[in-house]
Amino acid sequence: MQDTKSDKVFSFFNYFLLIIVALLVIYPLVFVLGASVSNPAQVLKGDMWLIPKGFNLDAYVKVFNNEDVVKGFINTIKYTTFGTAINVVLTIMAAYPLSRKDFYGRNLIMGVFVFTIFFSGGLIPTYLLIKDLHMLDTFWVMVIPNAVAVWNIIIMRTFFQTTIPDELRESAMIDGCGNIRILLKIVLPLSLPVIAVMVLFYAVGHWNSYFQALIYLQDREKFPLQLILREILIQSQTDDMIQATSESFAKQQLAVEGLKYAVLIISTIPMLILYPFLQRFFVKGFMIGSIKG
Repeated sequence: MQDTKSDKVFSFFNYFLLIIVALLVIYPLVFVLGASVSNPAQVLKGDMWLIPKGFNLDAYVKVFNNEDVVKGFINTIKYTTFGTAINVVLTIMAAYPLSRKDFYGRNLIMGVFVFTIFFSGGLIPTYLLIKDLHMLDTFWVMVIPNAVAVWNIIIMRTFFQTTIPDELRESAMIDGCGNIRILLKIVLPLSLPVIAVMVLFYAVGHWNSYFQALIYLQDREKFPLQLILREILIQSQTDDMIQATSESFAKQQLAVEGLKYAVLIISTIPMLILYPFLQRFFVKGFMIGSIKG
């Protein structure tokens, strides 16, 4: 069927708008990448807009020689790996029973879960609870609190309800499968799209998290990369407000300028690598609950 003139005009404006949005999203990343391999003096002067100027990799050498950055990177990988695994397992354990029509009281339990979306105890009661559980300044304080997102439970429960037929589960039970085996052998293999979406959501959340570490962690050995990056950026802003003209101060400013862009790139690369592997599941999983004709 040939497109009409109005369809072509509509498509043209759609593509034009998407290209503009893509450029707005891509430019900051390209700028940071260029700034990380440019001469910091050129970046501070504003001479570098897109193409690197005064190419050098001194910032990356300093990053990998910085013990705090390396430890923060390793800690973030640990928090993201263990945290995401815990998140996905608990989300599945909550969503699957709530998707079963033969699970009595599921509406009441779901109502309690939804209630927590709108109302919470607040930061101070949460801090006191973490303190009473002796989790302050420990590895587990970064992965146990907020281990389950109610919204993700709703998404996964909806997927189970709309994608996994009841007849499939009933036929498996007739063949002698128990509930655990049905979940592991039938439900989960058919649920790879939504699991991939959950992995991406939770992993990005853990990777970008710094506020939780800022509140609960005191030992620098346990600091995640984002908290180290925050310190570098704040240090740079603080130095900008200091009135100084010494040569050492100028050198320090140049060092911090290159360092912060290099750390930004290093902290972004893992998520950029993860997304292509999950992208083929992402669209299908994200469209859960959409209107189907």
